[in-house]
Amino acid sequence: QEKLVESGGGLVQAGGSLTLSCTASGRSLNLYNRNWFRQAPGKEREFVARIDWTGLNIDYTDSVKGRFTISRDNAKNTLYLQMNSLKPEDTADYYCAATDGWSALPEDMDVWGKGTLVTVSS
Repeated sequence: QEKLVESGGGLVQAGGSLTLSCTASGRSLNLYNRNWFRQAPGKEREFVARIDWTGLNIDYTDSVKGRFTISRDNAKNTLYLQMNSLKPEDTADYYCAATDGWSALPEDMDVWGKGTLVTVSS
């Protein structure tokens, strides 16, 4: 059974950077499109970024455009999220997910990781 494991979360000051990783194991997800979501305390899970299986099609939510970069390395079965110029409002649990469609909706995801916490202090 496929499994996604996120890593790279932590505590960072506003303006700092973090890189999240999401490694897949079990069945290969290299032909799946991959997404990052986040969920802040008391809020709904929201879409952050997505990348198709080729790496050629990428999409971001407006609040992270120009600051976050999604990428993938299919040889390593790994998805990345480079986060720069972090803001306190970026504080959340970050989740990676995989889908065989092209969607930004949580309910359309086929596989989920368990999340990694990012805390941005002011």
